[in-house]
Amino acid sequence: MTEALNPFKIAQRQLDKAAERLGLDQATHEFLRWPMREFSFTLPVKMDDGSTRVFHGFRVQYNTARGPAKGGLRWHPDETLDTVRALAAWMTWKTSVVDIPLGGGKGGIVCNPKELSETEKERLARAYIRAIASALGVTKDVPAPDVYTTPQIMAWMMDEYETIMREHHPGVITGKPVSIGGSKGRNDATARGGIYVTREAAKTYGIDLNGQTMAVQGFGNAGQFAALLGEELLGLKLVAASDSKGGVYNPKGIDAKALVDYKLQNGTLQGFPGAEPISNEDLLELDVMVLFPSALENVITEANASRIRARMICELANGPTTPEADEILFEKGVIVLPDFLANAGGVTVSYFEQVQNTYNFYWELKEVHWRLDEKMTRAFRSVYEMGSREKIHLREAAYLVSVARVAEACKLRGWV
Repeated sequence: MTEALNPFKIAQRQLDKAAERLGLDQATHEFLRWPMREFSFTLPVKMDDGSTRVFHGFRVQYNTARGPAKGGLRWHPDETLDTVRALAAWMTWKTSVVDIPLGGGKGGIVCNPKELSETEKERLARAYIRAIASALGVTKDVPAPDVYTTPQIMAWMMDEYETIMREHHPGVITGKPVSIGGSKGRNDATARGGIYVTREAAKTYGIDLNGQTMAVQGFGNAGQFAALLGEELLGLKLVAASDSKGGVYNPKGIDAKALVDYKLQNGTLQGFPGAEPISNEDLLELDVMVLFPSALENVITEANASRIRARMICELANGPTTPEADEILFEKGVIVLPDFLANAGGVTVSYFEQVQNTYNFYWELKEVHWRLDEKMTRAFRSVYEMGSREKIHLREAAYLVSVARVAEACKLRGWV
């Protein structure tokens, strides 16, 4: 990983810019540049063939001034501590920008889950919780699903934590199956929140989205629901989608549900009838109204930003755009809905799940959607108003809103 594309260095540079504009004192600025706590551990796991493999895991609790740490767990072969640090920082700003009483955290395991059986995944999930259980809890740190982790993995993790504690603690993990304390509406929350923000941005900038085109880069959970909900709620027409193996393109349109069904059935987009192949790189440069980067970080960089032709970019992935690319896109007039605003629907409904677990009373889907819409709409308005007032792009505006709130909490506690 080059220094320029190190996600944590990027997160620090983004913070530095906000701190300068906010006029933060040196101590507060330095405190917010680094995680408050971080853990690294080795996880020996018995494999199905009787051998033992040692995995490496991380958990970063970036800042807890506004509440317990909150953030997902990623299982990925290229996971690094710096990536987890960056994501924990972005989670801190994310919970702040949507104004929920949580801090930011993130975790990861270096592994390729596609090579693991279900029983091996379960043993790995339980090993992770045994390593970090003492630092978790509804008043400390609450994990959730992220890249390549699922409600089933969250269920195993919650069960292991409750086994250790010898009592029920459903709120210690969010993103669980509904039948054991998960919230209705959690499965599509990340994409739905992004769709609500896209809708509000279109209203604000005077854009009619109905019948316009969209492309989705990354066709996992968030990308699939972005395609489905973009079509259903905004009237957008899907023309391209891609996953790690490649993509498909049809300028006349692709039926989103048919493509999602095909991916779930075949595990790939390749070979989808009525569409031609397209690479991830070429998809990013298509002339579409809305582009949804929904995979991993650093896909829009200084090298390709000038060739981006989308009118609006809704970042459902974390960190898909580098700071250099941000400036180029801003100059081009591209509306970038930044990740920690656009994809905050997931953590918002995770927060709703915690609330419901605490009260032991669960909401109907309609109420979850209404509360999410209200939170995302209010967050977009506060970011847009900051951007208009300061004449800056929306990412920088989101930083100003969120960092100011976290800095205030740190000062009120007397930490700095």
